[in-house]
Amino acid sequence: MTIPEKSVISVTKEAVHCDLEDEVVILGLKDGIYYGLNQVGSFIWKLIQKPISVQEIKEAILKEYDVDEETCDNDLQELLGDLLDKGLIELS
Repeated sequence: MTIPEKSVISVTKEAVHCDLEDEVVILGLKDGIYYGLNQVGSFIWKLIQKPISVQEIKEAILKEYDVDEETCDNDLQELLGDLLDKGLIELS
């Protein structure tokens, strides 16, 4: 599933997180499982603490990191899809 760029992403109330240096650990309250995000994932997680569009997330990544747009799109869609499947984010 591809999440449209105009979709707005936000963290659900079913997730709590803790920052650990360049990483974030998230606890899914529904499943009781911990999830870890690397430096780029942590950057994205911090962005989505307030509702933000997929397009705005992508623009922030391209500005912050040396990555081509296609790789950015693919990796962002994969991460957001995983977070959505685990019930850690919601779309509007």
